[in-house]
Amino acid sequence: MYFAMMGTCIALFVLAWGVVRLWSIPVAVGMCVVAMVIPPLAAMAANRRGPEDRWWDDPSGDPKSDEWWDELDGKRRRR
Repeated sequence: MYFAMMGTCIALFVLAWGVVRLWSIPVAVGMCVVAMVIPPLAAMAANRRGPEDRWWDDPSGDPKSDEWWDELDGKRRRR
């Protein structure tokens, strides 16, 4: 998905200033504006997490920090 979106972005820029500008500068500028919006959307799509991905529950590796967060979350750790 990311590569398709970024490929579309590059294609819009190249077509806008390589081909379309010969017929219409405003259309070429419009194509570049659309291409400008694509990279942030591609980054959001690439970094999206699924509903089953519970990254916030993963232990950090620091036992003291994990114990502190478990206490805040109301969890009791087995000792």
